[in-house]
Amino acid sequence: MSQSIHFSISSSRSPNLILPKHSYAKSTLPPSNCRFPVTFVRRPITASSSDLDSSPSQVLVSNNGKGGVSVATSSDYLTAATDSSSIEVDAVTEAELKENGFRSTRRTKLVCTIGPNSCGFEQLEALAVGGMNVARLNMCHGTREWHRSVIQSVRRLNEEKGFAVAIMMDTEGSEIHMGDLGGSQSAKAEDGEIWTFSVRAFDSSRPERTINVNYEGFAEDVQVEDELLVDGGMVRFEVIEKIGPDVKCRCTDPGLLLPRANLTFWRGGSLVRERNAMLPTISSKDWLDIDFGIAEGVDFIAISFVKSAEVINHLKSYIAARSRDSDIAVIAKIESIDSLKNLEEIILASDGAMVARGDLGAQIPLEQVPSAQQKIVQTCRQLNKPVIVASQLLESMIEYPTPTRAEVADVSEAVRQRSDALMLSGESAMGQFPDKALAVLRSVSLRIERWWREEKRHEAMELQDMGSSFSDSISEEICNSAAKMANNLEVDALFVYTKTGHMASLLSRCRPDCPIFAFTATTSLRRRLNLQWGLIPFRLSFTDDMESNLNKTFALLKARGMIKSGDLVIAVSDILQSIQVMNVP
Repeated sequence: MSQSIHFSISSSRSPNLILPKHSYAKSTLPPSNCRFPVTFVRRPITASSSDLDSSPSQVLVSNNGKGGVSVATSSDYLTAATDSSSIEVDAVTEAELKENGFRSTRRTKLVCTIGPNSCGFEQLEALAVGGMNVARLNMCHGTREWHRSVIQSVRRLNEEKGFAVAIMMDTEGSEIHMGDLGGSQSAKAEDGEIWTFSVRAFDSSRPERTINVNYEGFAEDVQVEDELLVDGGMVRFEVIEKIGPDVKCRCTDPGLLLPRANLTFWRGGSLVRERNAMLPTISSKDWLDIDFGIAEGVDFIAISFVKSAEVINHLKSYIAARSRDSDIAVIAKIESIDSLKNLEEIILASDGAMVARGDLGAQIPLEQVPSAQQKIVQTCRQLNKPVIVASQLLESMIEYPTPTRAEVADVSEAVRQRSDALMLSGESAMGQFPDKALAVLRSVSLRIERWWREEKRHEAMELQDMGSSFSDSISEEICNSAAKMANNLEVDALFVYTKTGHMASLLSRCRPDCPIFAFTATTSLRRRLNLQWGLIPFRLSFTDDMESNLNKTFALLKARGMIKSGDLVIAVSDILQSIQVMNVP
């Protein structure tokens, strides 16, 4: 006979209830001064027909993405509970669970930039099979029609192949950048070559080694002997001459020039910021792209060169006014000095952040980038916002089938910092080996995560209180305690039933050893949860009756071979704010 322990917490304020401050390292079970009614349930939770038929509530039964949601009667409930198609989970994750068990699943999420070498349906499917959780569209490149075709392909992939790949649209920003290189995917700048950077529009084919610049005042602002950095320093030039609208430069650090790459220039060892600071964060083109993203229903919009929280708040209001469900998340890209100065307020206003190390490395000394990355990751963790580490993770794999050992160490460090996601840029967009680059991220993530668990390296990071209300504080305490219990009891999985995703994100913030099964009835929320560390998002209709929810969930997961009798799970819910510990019957 299995045993269930149920902590039921009332959200009404009581003068005798004092909530302790918790950290992940120090959180404990509720102390004696917290009045938690505790019920020991001696009978097993099962999915018998009598239990299901006795449920007084109507149940929403999904059609696995093929026709919406309908209200079911109690007689329909038994059919739904024994029909494995009424629960949706990513096909790759399901295969991993069946083959290797709960603890084999990867916790760090993977983002792939889609480009010419990865935009076909078969190529996208290969990336999804390889572990891609989010497909990123870089609006610096390609037409809107091209981006629309990629969005349609990703949606078709999800519908036909059983994936939950989210779509992130990344705005160009209004910083200074290069043109399109005459349609070429790249150009190689060799040491000592003379290149011309010009604001002129060429009617015919442009001269050899000539690059357009989008900023009309470029030739006036730069000076001879300035250092010009392309794409955060991947290629460097020295300004040697100015001739009207043209700027002649000598290549001092050779490398690959990519279309629409960002440009910064330094003078006397300092970044020249004045003109960039005057440019708006969101350009007129960006607003048109944002309208496109809203119309296409993307899951995330990433904003480049965010300078303040005001920009994020303005954009979120704009999206809310134009999006039916207002369910597009805004990701702030931290890639400038202004971003670092206003880091906490920007992250608080946003729905997540991206450490854009390439452009950030062009604005601060290179040796400061690692500490800046760690600070951004830790701040996002404290403020309960997902964070993506991006730029040049496996840069050499644009041209070569294997990474450098230094790149592997860099990826390992991002995983050790417990970042939510890692992102491929040129490696997957225009590199020769997108599948292999993704496989490296996946294998390194799995290995470092396993090492972390084997060594029981529970970090002593003290998590600050986030709740703005008493009910929010209760949710935090539940999740802190559930994560601590999960580690101490070595449970197989945490279950969270969530309508908004908030409690799922609080569990993710704690970084427990076991995976987190996040059940939500909303398809769009399920995709967005796919960005957060450790979450395995399921689409499942559920009610306010937790016992019925667990009956249904166990029956469905057992029918698909994803759990088995005897597995130990902890279940929490934002419906009743409760904790339950039980063995699967």
